[in-house]
Amino acid sequence: MPVLRSSALIDAPRRTVAGLLRDAGVSAEAMRRCGHRFAAAGPLVCLGQTVRFGVRVLPGVRVPMRTRITAVSEEGLESVLVTGPLPALRHRTTLTETAAGTLLLDEVSWTSPLGRLGRVGDVLLGRGLVLRLLAARAETLVERVAQVASRPVVVATAVVRDGAVLVAQRSRPAELAGRWELPGGRVEDGESEADAVVRELREELGVEVRVTGRLGTDLPLADVLLRVHTAELAPGSPEPRPLEHAALRWVRAADVADLDWVPADRAVAADLAALLR
Repeated sequence: MPVLRSSALIDAPRRTVAGLLRDAGVSAEAMRRCGHRFAAAGPLVCLGQTVRFGVRVLPGVRVPMRTRITAVSEEGLESVLVTGPLPALRHRTTLTETAAGTLLLDEVSWTSPLGRLGRVGDVLLGRGLVLRLLAARAETLVERVAQVASRPVVVATAVVRDGAVLVAQRSRPAELAGRWELPGGRVEDGESEADAVVRELREELGVEVRVTGRLGTDLPLADVLLRVHTAELAPGSPEPRPLEHAALRWVRAADVADLDWVPADRAVAADLAALLR
């Protein structure tokens, strides 16, 4: 079984690099640079999602492949092939935060088809193809890190109580009305993320909260960087009220996946369910 490893040092926090690994635009650009094609259902890949590739093996010849995301967290991302010519193809990316940045380690393994002929193909074609693609992705990640560093930060908040998370139903804009989200908003100049969480929930829900941590990866969106925090109601806080939303709900782990989330917050649905469990 061939096993290829590649590493790169990315000058950014681990959660940011992890978020960019989920960015379909990063994968699409890396694939394009190597002559391949990439397609995902949305801008951010999620746990359990299947993504499609068109892998160029010869000029004008692309092999269709599909992989399923089997793990995604601030520690990295894993996928396994579900359709394609390489049995047991697995790709694991592990992220380790260091004083110099985030160390990215890729490990790709597969079973060679066609016996000895397949092993020859691995040497002549497969290994070089994989290593070029990993190098292109590392190059693209370095470029995207510089871009997202200048984006405004938006905070979303998972307020947890008694094994349930508070979700809010959007009333606007029209394309998002009726869908559910974690409450929050943009971090103002000179404001810490924790202070933004407290202020936004006071404005949107009329509550006082205590910030307790972070949840999941950073989420690079079109023009902002979304970061999800966890919180609990402060002692003596009023009950939440939908001051800027159509409705509020307390949702338990079993119901998280079925909620009609706004696209950005769906990316942390698996993290939410795990937190509540």
